[in-house]
Order: sequence, then C-alpha cells, then structure tokens
Amino acid sequence: MTVYRNCEGIGRRDCLKLGLGTLLGGGFVNALRARSAAAETATRPTSCILVWLDGGPSHFETFDPKPEAPAEIRGECQTIATKTPGVYFSENMTRLAAISDKLTIVRSVRHDQNNHGAGNHYMTTGAPTRIPVSCGAFVSFHPSMGSVVSFERGARDGLPPYFSIPEMTRSGGPNFLGARHAPFVVSDDPNQESFMVRDVTIPKDLDDGRTVDRRKIRARLDQFARFHDRAAGDPVASADENYQQAVSLMTSPAAQRAFEMHREPGPVRDAYGRTTFGQQALLARRLVEAGVPFVTLHSGGWDHHSNIFKAFQTKGQSFDAVVARLIEDLDQRGLLDTTLVLVMGEFGRTPQISTLPGQTTPGRDHWSSAISVLMAGCGTPRGQVVGATDRQGYSAIEKVYAPENLVSSVYLKLGISPDKILYTGAGRPTHLVSDSRPIAEVM
Repeated sequence: MTVYRNCEGIGRRDCLKLGLGTLLGGGFVNALRARSAAAETATRPTSCILVWLDGGPSHFETFDPKPEAPAEIRGECQTIATKTPGVYFSENMTRLAAISDKLTIVRSVRHDQNNHGAGNHYMTTGAPTRIPVSCGAFVSFHPSMGSVVSFERGARDGLPPYFSIPEMTRSGGPNFLGARHAPFVVSDDPNQESFMVRDVTIPKDLDDGRTVDRRKIRARLDQFARFHDRAAGDPVASADENYQQAVSLMTSPAAQRAFEMHREPGPVRDAYGRTTFGQQALLARRLVEAGVPFVTLHSGGWDHHSNIFKAFQTKGQSFDAVVARLIEDLDQRGLLDTTLVLVMGEFGRTPQISTLPGQTTPGRDHWSSAISVLMAGCGTPRGQVVGATDRQGYSAIEKVYAPENLVSSVYLKLGISPDKILYTGAGRPTHLVSDSRPIAEVM
C-alpha cells in the first residue's frame, strides 16, 4: 500500500436554541431552515462519509477552474461543462461533472491556517489551533467531527460509530472525549482477496465453536492495532472500554457482514474499480448501510508542489470516477437521502504556478484563502454552486464561509446541535463549534 507524506514529512430545546442563535446571526429564513434540518435529522438516522484529500487539493484542477485567467494561473487543464447549466469543472472531473445535478459545490470556504497541521485541524474539527503548530504535526486541541458523532450517537449492533479507512487523519482523534471515541482504523486492503479486518474476526484459537472465551480476548487486547492509535489519548485509561468494544466487534453479526466484501456482486465491485481506493469507497458504503454514522475515507498524496498537471490526469481522474460512483450507488440504493458525502482537504492551492527549488516540474503551493468543498446527500440541495472566488482564484469573495460554518452544517445534518457545550476532563466548558451558523444554502 502506498504511503503518502506531505511536504513536511438534537433535542427540541436544542433545536429552538439553535434557531434563535441563527435568527440573530443570519435572518429568519436561515433560522427556519436550520431548525427544520435539526428537527428532521433527529427523527431519522443519518450518516456521513468524509472523503479526506490529504495534502490540500487544488481548487483550479477540480471544481473552480479559471479559463479566462493568464496561463500562469489557469494551468494546463481544460474546462468542461457540467450537467448543471452555467457551471464548469476542470476536465479532470468528468464523471462528477456528469452527475453535478446530484451535488453541491461550495467554492467559498476560507481560513488563515496555511500549513498542513493547523489546516487539517481546523477543517476536521471546526476549531482553529490555539497556538502555532508545525506543518507536519499531528494536532489535537479539539475533538474531530467523527469523534463527536461517536460521542453523541454511540455504537449500534456492535459496530463502532466512527471508522477511518485506511488511516486516521492527523486531527481525527477524540481529544478530551476519550479513547473510546477514537476511530476504528481499517488499514487492511479490501481490494485483496485475502482481505480480513484485524480485531473483528475471532481468532481460531479463541473460538471453540460454541462460545468466546472473554478472558482470552482480554489477553489478546495488546495485539489490537485499533487501540494503539496515537489519537486514543491515554492507552491505559480506557482498557475496560476497549475490551468491551473488542468483544462486541468479534461477536457482532452486523460487523462480520459489513466486512464481507466477497458478498458484493462482481459488477458492483467492478463499477467502483478494482483498486484499493475504489474498494475502500465501497467498504465505506457498506459501513453506512450497516448503520455506522461516520466514516472517513482518507486519500493521501494531494500536496502537489510539483508535477500537478500530470498527477491530476491519473490520480485526479481516478478519484473522480470513484467518488462519482459512490454518490450514484448511494442514490440508487435510496441511501443518499440519509448519507452526506463530504469531499475536502485542508486548503486549496496557490493561483500562481511555480517550480520550487529542487523540483523540475511546476506545481502549486498551500493556499487557504480559497477552498472548494463537495457536498452531496442528506438533504443537501442538488445541482448548485455556493459562493465564488475572484476572477483569478485568489480569494473567496462571495458568500464566504469559515470551517466553523461547514462543520456546523455537518453536525446539523447528523442531528447534533453545533451550539452545545462540551466539558473537558478537567470540567472546563467548551463550545462544540464557536460559530454555530451553518452554510444556509446546503441546509
């Protein structure tokens, strides 16, 4: 498996409260939309598949091309029409352009955290880092969206509520929520015939065909990769919780079925592509189908300081095909109404193309003033673009939103009030999201 590295190595009362806060900050219509969304998701189970493009994907080569900009800005990729009249994507996004009537592109997210560590943290938690951090750092000042969903929604049928495939994002941990709300990491490759998820299948020496010896499972806990994740905080404090989760996983029919990739019809697997990323996306669909409320699909290698145009002809187009198939499959199965597909990275890329010292091909550097985010499903209006950047893609200038607004939108769609107060281990109160106003156009 390829390892990519970046350049540096809701209750009724809550709904009413949210509605009032949104009314004061964004108008009566927006308040009604937000309150309606929270009330609706409180009555039906919803899920999110976060497709995390680690490194920071270029908005120019994906969903916000600038065909009229100078050559040193527009780059080598052509622009194509989408199914939505008047909306254009980069030529690398052919499949997504063909189903643009099923999704929304938000072109106007921006922040001021221009390195990988801080940008990752801000986009996956909705909270900026409190102190400067190094670009390559694993940062955890605030719980990630997946961990909050785990905390709020809990496990179902023995399945953990938060999965990350094939690794955790650098700020994807639970922080003060505790180890039990760290993601269950599926590092095994579902494209392999021998695919078997560690910590789920009962070892033969522990299963006598009638019962599971729980003492033997406890003795095996120190072998479980899931519970050695650096995101889990104190590895000792939650040993009993880990033990209970291990037993639940091993004895859960739902967990066993969710990972039985061989049960998927061959044409379905072929449609996703017989690649690691394609089969990981299919596994993500199977997990939400089984009732898992939050799955992160981690795709590395988007830090294109060099060779950006050739990379998008391969990696970009492969990503396009897989994500389009995921959205289509969810829609065909009636799951898109209750599943949010969210595609983003920590930032966009610089408008000015450059060749860095030591590089031989051009690329784009980090740029947090203009970020494109794809959203589909779970009540997101279809066939629209929200916001805009300036003519050369330097900055979001129309309907500008911050990561707080994006994360608040996700929480609302998952039935969680973004203006609630959480308490740290020391009893200190902290806002789940400091600005709980959602992106009104996606609600």
